Amino acid sequence: MAKTILAIDIGSTKVCAVIAEVDEREKVTVTGQGIARSQGVKKGVITNIELASKSIKKAINDARRIAGNNISVATISISNAYAKSLNSAGIVNIPHKDISVKEIKRVMDTALYNANIPHEYEVIHVLPYNFKVDEQDFIEDPFGMNASRLEADVNIILTQKSALNNLKKAVRSAGLEIEGIVLNSYASAIAVMGEDERELGVAVIDMGGQTSNLIVHIGNSVRYNDFLAVGSNHITNDLSMALHTPLNVAEKVKIRHGDLLERSSDTIELPVIGDEENRNAVSLEIVHGVIYARVEEALMILARSLEKSALKEQIGAGVVLTGGMTKLGGMREMAQAIFQGMPVRIGTPRELGGMFEELKDPAFSTVVGLLLYQAGGHTQYEIDYSKNLLHHKEPEGDDELADLKLTPSRAFAEEPAEEKSVEIDFSRSKRSKKTKKRTTEEKEDEGFNFDDLPKPDKGEGGTVNRLVNWAKQLF
Repeated sequence: MAKTILAIDIGSTKVCAVIAEVDEREKVTVTGQGIARSQGVKKGVITNIELASKSIKKAINDARRIAGNNISVATISISNAYAKSLNSAGIVNIPHKDISVKEIKRVMDTALYNANIPHEYEVIHVLPYNFKVDEQDFIEDPFGMNASRLEADVNIILTQKSALNNLKKAVRSAGLEIEGIVLNSYASAIAVMGEDERELGVAVIDMGGQTSNLIVHIGNSVRYNDFLAVGSNHITNDLSMALHTPLNVAEKVKIRHGDLLERSSDTIELPVIGDEENRNAVSLEIVHGVIYARVEEALMILARSLEKSALKEQIGAGVVLTGGMTKLGGMREMAQAIFQGMPVRIGTPRELGGMFEELKDPAFSTVVGLLLYQAGGHTQYEIDYSKNLLHHKEPEGDDELADLKLTPSRAFAEEPAEEKSVEIDFSRSKRSKKTKKRTTEEKEDEGFNFDDLPKPDKGEGGTVNRLVNWAKQLF
């Protein structure tokens, strides 16, 4: 049966809400979208709850109108500006020797318990990146393995409680309940990473309007994340000041003439701030120089952050750039020069069913990643914001029967001497004729009742009595 989901990316320049349907095969089909100019959010931080709530409400109402669905439960993104991460480890014994989902959850909970989490922070993701079974390290998936001990190394992503509560207030003021909270760079990585990149290790950089977010994904999990309060809006501000022209004009100049490779000596006439009747002639060389300086600075800071992670040698697939800022001409070539020796590509969101053309833009990677996250695109194992374990395993059977290792019928079959006594005793029991006529299927439907067992006579030696006591202990 199809499930309806709602994803909301609350960014510094735009709020994007997308409604989609997820079928039994986890295929996502977009049914509605809404985009509103972001208000009350600066550099990823909520600065005005009322204005932010209005932007969210407008985006949601547009998406509902297109989809014809009044869904009110959403998964939202949270900025890296609020977040930090720390590593921890846990170890548990395996009493029944086989590792199930229950044991994997237990070892991750232990690692979370062992972590020194600051009081003012709250956990939003617990992501295991290494399992150790007995003495064997670097286990990709311990599920189903036979072992006496299980260890896990996890990356715990935290966010400030005050900032998280402000975000919740803004969303709830828009009439929504929160189903999940996902770090926006993690969501962007889900949208743009390929399977080979996951395996080889990749750094995903989402360069948005006012922020740039870095995340390193190696093997099964996220290993590192960082944040830079620089985005494409800073280029607009720089152009406005350097050219003495209004912000809206500077934005148009950036879009039309923003190229990091091509220089031009042509001039353009631009209106002056506060006096739009008069115009100044401006060389495009100045435009190029301003844009180049700001992008170079941002990429160099991100490259230093990647060095600081101490994971650069494990990133075999290189760097994936996404976000609205990557639409500048020559961005890939410039990044390749700065991230020396690493391949670089521009990442666009994975295409979904019914996807609007607008959502195929790199600026919408986060919201597409939120949809894929809800459809099962998360890491192999993860404890989410609600403290639930997300995984891809089939539901397990009855734990009690699994612990016993025997079904009731097999248990009796392995006691031949006492089975004979049971048959004789059942034939002597004084049940009504109506009870005797019941079919075997009806008996199985009702289940086994110990009260139906006869009370043996004292002279029968106690064999049946022992069987009854043994069966009661078993069940």
